[in-house]
Parts: sequence; C-alpha cells; structure tokens
Amino acid sequence: MIDSTWINDLLRALVRIDSVNPTLDPGSGPGEAEIAAFTAGVLRDLGLDVEILESVPGRPSVVGRMAGDGRGTSLMLNAHYDTVGVEGMADPFSGDIRDGRLYGRGSYDMKGSLAACIGAVEALVRTGRRPAGTVVIAAVADEEAASIGTQDVLKSYVTDGAIVTEPTSLQLCLAHKGFVWYRVVTRGRAAHGSRPDLGVDANLHMGRVLARLDGLAWTLATGRAHPLVGPASIHAATIAGGTGLSTYAAQCRLGIERRTIPGETESEATLQIREILDELAAADAGFDASLDIELVRDSFEARSDSRLAESLTRASSAVVGRPPDRVGDSPWMDSAFTAAAGIDTIVFGPHGQGAHAAEEWVDLESVHQAAAVLAATILDYCG
Repeated sequence: MIDSTWINDLLRALVRIDSVNPTLDPGSGPGEAEIAAFTAGVLRDLGLDVEILESVPGRPSVVGRMAGDGRGTSLMLNAHYDTVGVEGMADPFSGDIRDGRLYGRGSYDMKGSLAACIGAVEALVRTGRRPAGTVVIAAVADEEAASIGTQDVLKSYVTDGAIVTEPTSLQLCLAHKGFVWYRVVTRGRAAHGSRPDLGVDANLHMGRVLARLDGLAWTLATGRAHPLVGPASIHAATIAGGTGLSTYAAQCRLGIERRTIPGETESEATLQIREILDELAAADAGFDASLDIELVRDSFEARSDSRLAESLTRASSAVVGRPPDRVGDSPWMDSAFTAAAGIDTIVFGPHGQGAHAAEEWVDLESVHQAAAVLAATILDYCG
C-alpha cells in the first residue's frame, strides 16, 4: 500500500530545504517559512484541509486535516521540521541516498518521520481507504528550541490520540525524561587581588555550590530509577565569573540542567537545590546566592495498555512481523505537551543516526515501514 518511491522523493525534497531553527542560529536562513510552504502544498495536493498557524511571525506550523464522518476516533501525527545548525557538515542539504540511507541535516531528526506521516496518509488517499475518525498531520516549527509549533497546534486541535513520530528505530516509546533549567548566582565583593580584607570571592562561593551539586548528582544516579528511562540526573552546564586575574569576583553565574523522570515534579527538583543554598547560607553569613528557574519541560509517561498503544502494536505486528519493543528515551519531546493536553500519546518513528551530529542519516526502509505502520494504525484506531 505504501509508495516507497513517492516517500523517498518527498523526503529528499524536505531535506534539501534549509529549515535551521532561527533561535539556534539567527540569520542563518529562511527558518521554517520555506518548508512550511512546501509542506502545505503537498498536503493540499492530497486533498487535506490545510491551516497555517503562526502565532510568532516567521515561525509557521502546518496542519493538514482529513475529516472523518464523526463516528470514529481522531488521531494526530506530529513531526517537527525545524533542525539544528549545520556547522561542520560538508553538504548538509544534499538528500543523497547511499546504501539505503538518505543523508542530510534533519533526515533523521525528524524529516524522515514527517515523510512517513505524509506517506501514510497518501497511501490512504490513493487507495480510497478513508477512516471514520479525523486524521490530523501536524508539521511543527521550533521543537528544537521552545516548541512554539506544537503549543500553537494544541490551541486549536485536540485529538483523541497523538503519535509523536520522533525516531525510535520502530520501537514504541512510552516514556521520556523532562528537564528544568536553573540559574544560580553567587555574589561577592570586588576588590584588588592584594586586598583579601576587602574582597569576597563569588567564584569560591560557587565552588561550594558545585561541591554540593556533585553530591546530589551521585545521589540521583544511585537513587530511584524509572523502569524505562533510568535515574534522574543533574549537571553544571555553564559557569562564568570574575573580570580579571587581580580582582576578586563580584559575581559568578552557574547554569544547571536537572533531568527529571516520570513521577518527579519541578517543585521537588527545585527544593533539592534550594536546600543546598540554604544550608550553605546557614553555615556562612557571608554566603549570598540566588536561584531562578529559566525553563521547565515535564517528563512524559504513557499507559502501556492504552488504546492507541495497543492499536500501534497490532499494526506493527502486521507490518513488521512482530510487536514493537516497548522502551523509554532520555531526550525531551513534544509528546509531553500532547499528553498534558489530555491526549492519549505515544512515540514511534524510523531508524537512523546523527541527530545534531556532523553526519546525519535515516534508514529508508524503516521510513517506509513506519509509514505502513502509521497507515495501519490509523485504520485500526480511527475506525
């Protein structure tokens, strides 16, 4: 039922469009505008009702809707088409095919998935197998930064189910980690390096924070682990302080990332860091530090026996010949947003390598199989 040649041509065209996220690389290219226009055209040619969502100018997402007859269950296929930058890549937009792999920035993360989503619907349209429930393809902007796209989509489209098609090597992903970004600032007093009687070293005070965070990192690594995603973690991501070698640092700034697991809350994670700072302040009246939250993204966990998970398991068994392995993953995904909107959500996509790396490729056979599984899931789930 799947037209593999059609999918390959579509994927090559998608990869050849520069859609580097402009938040990550300002001024690098057209952002998502060009790929949005192309994707909208493809979906219109398939007969879908198309809407372009653009709450932030220049950051469009595209929704294609195949309306059901109202008797079935609605399903969203979600894929992002923005990419990270292309530094270090010899030919980032080639779309070359070698040994069954298609190369180029975004081929794996995740234009191969978008091609599979559209290829699944193309097969249904071509064969006249229209599901009873509405099918929505959400091709979204900005997942690599702030997820403007999926948040825009969910303002207008809340379906019964959603498959976020991040690449999973045809495995069924039922959980992933979340994260919290923190900024800790320690404050000292600037003075000449020869005057320890006047200076207070904010960098050394931050050293105390780092030592305690090292202990917290060990506690998390050896503590409670989620069966699919493992333990929580914390790391000191960035640090900057001081103005010169002969000057006591008046301020030091530390960026922290705390990866959370399903069952943890932001408030629990924040309390762990807050307690460290409070204890250091209690031990030294001269210790002065503040803690701010810069961004929170919740973890995700789906029910293993959800209707959508069972539908995709049946579809995969029929297409691939066996049920998919059930796994968790560590990166954050837009699935956390769809699940938070009350949508039965799972993650499933093709195989490849090189996300954010200098060489990126997607396995074409797995893209074709993903498309076939998605088409079969639509018919099973939507009626």
